[in-house]
Amino acid sequence: GSVALDGQNPFALDEKHLAAFRNRQIGFVFQDHHLLPQCSVLENVLIPTLAAPKRDGGAERRASELLERVGLGHRLDHRPAELSGGEKQRAALARALICKPRLLLADEPTGNLDRAATENVASLLEELHASEKTMLVVVTHNLELAARFARRYRLEDRGLCPLQAAS
Repeated sequence: GSVALDGQNPFALDEKHLAAFRNRQIGFVFQDHHLLPQCSVLENVLIPTLAAPKRDGGAERRASELLERVGLGHRLDHRPAELSGGEKQRAALARALICKPRLLLADEPTGNLDRAATENVASLLEELHASEKTMLVVVTHNLELAARFARRYRLEDRGLCPLQAAS
């Protein structure tokens, strides 16, 4: 098989072009938020824009808007150590969306969270997936989280197998 995103095969790109492609086209959310401890929440969200071509100078405005949408508008100047696990994950979600990627990859985005924070992040994933018009791939062991999405697959020995919707 092959993979194409906006007509471009990322596996055909050299390392330099692949890095630019990833930054422009793919947002990542990991189980562990990977926020830089020495940077504020706002600075962490802005990090992917440092490698992106400068457009209209609206990166800080977009970062602030995304943080507001994920419920962290009042925490822009806080360091990650001052945030709860759910807040860190919401900041990571805002960071993943800052460059308006076509594809958002979320690897166990709720794996380290309690039930309330899991619900909050799951709802945000659904809402931002729709409002940002981005493709969303969530990898999870959490069957309740997986059940929230229309298309689900299980990884088995023979590859990806579609899961039937619960009736």
